[in-house]
Amino acid sequence: MRVDLSRRLVPDELWELFAPLMPKFVSRPQGGGTAPVEERAVFAAVVYVLTSGCAWRHLPESFGVSPATAHRRFSVWAAAGLWRRLHRAVLDELGSRGDLDWSSAIVDAASVRANRGSLTGPNPVDRGKKGSKLHVLSEAQGLPLAVAVSGANMHDSQAFKPLILGIPAVRSRRGPRRRRPGKIRADKAYYSAEHLRWLRSRNLVPRIARPGIESGERLGRHRWKIERSISWLFGYRRLTVRYERKGSHFLAFLGLAAALTCYKRLARLTT
Repeated sequence: MRVDLSRRLVPDELWELFAPLMPKFVSRPQGGGTAPVEERAVFAAVVYVLTSGCAWRHLPESFGVSPATAHRRFSVWAAAGLWRRLHRAVLDELGSRGDLDWSSAIVDAASVRANRGSLTGPNPVDRGKKGSKLHVLSEAQGLPLAVAVSGANMHDSQAFKPLILGIPAVRSRRGPRRRRPGKIRADKAYYSAEHLRWLRSRNLVPRIARPGIESGERLGRHRWKIERSISWLFGYRRLTVRYERKGSHFLAFLGLAAALTCYKRLARLTT
């Protein structure tokens, strides 16, 4: 049961990408400290929590890892930026195969309720209840390239530049790494003259609907892809309602969900 569940949640190919990125365990000369654990079992436990949405204390015993150990190791890996590096490693594999569509990038956001913690704020579309906002930038087919978290009261446009600057330099099939899409697509919430100037200064073609002038129908031909991407992310139940006290932990779960979303595309291409 334990082996089957761990292998299903963390296939061999995913583990081969993840294992080289982990901080190595170093025992203390004086002894004591935290004992080493089976890292793959911990990784599988984290993926289980993300996928099922269960509390850490309800982690099944079949993983062979205590909830406290799994939570502690998740926090250490989050602080080390491990989930962000895993996302980039999967993108590198897709990019080296030529399976990322750089013709455009699409930006959007979605809000979730939050019980507590940093990176939260009153949600103006949910009667002022506390919430967080997920910001996502995808390539033209909806695979997430960059993600971010903010309070629900932050306007979508404030995450526009950070998301674009956060696109990683991804390996290409041939030539240097690439991080610049051909066009940037977004809805009217992101429109401003300053954003247009900024995009053009970076040789990016803006495709942002203008309020009061253009309808959202033309953008809708592309917008459904980022909406599908956000739907993929919300398929990981831990993201549908935020329980993490630390905003960095919720961002870590979002980064892992983005990495797993991209990995699913990679797994389909290799089968």
